[in-house]
Amino acid sequence: MIAPVVKLFKALNTNSHPGEIAHAASIGILLGFVPKNNALWYILFVFFLFVRIHKGTLFLSILLGTLIAPLFDPLLDALGYAVLNIGALKPAYAALLEIPFVAFTKFNNTIVAGSLAASLILYIPVYILTRFLVFTWRKFAAPALAQNKFVQALYKTPLAAKIAGFFTEVEL
Repeated sequence: MIAPVVKLFKALNTNSHPGEIAHAASIGILLGFVPKNNALWYILFVFFLFVRIHKGTLFLSILLGTLIAPLFDPLLDALGYAVLNIGALKPAYAALLEIPFVAFTKFNNTIVAGSLAASLILYIPVYILTRFLVFTWRKFAAPALAQNKFVQALYKTPLAAKIAGFFTEVEL
């Protein structure tokens, strides 16, 4: 569990492209919101493992999305009901259900449809917010933290110096 956190801090402090981190956060929220008991989640998860994004951020975002998604279940259910009851799409939904194995995606479940629609709507705002947070961290927070007297004293202890070596590659 600590490995994704270590990878995230390394990415924040090294030359990892901010877009890779931001896409990973957005995709992680998408996967975190979608229920995990259907084929759609597994198909998306395997697909996104082959995309060039920051995997540590992906796994932490999936965990975060999974933890906060139940708080929005009534809203996701209502959104899914609205998406599934769009009159023009009902024939398409019926045709999809006729295709073998498509029903295993449970796209016709209101929570699945609502969580997928909500996470697609949230993709760009989460991306922009994450890019801003990475920029802010690299420009202001990391240098200020490196200059902090307490942090410098903490880095001089042998155990903390060894742990800090995992989190950052910035020399003090």
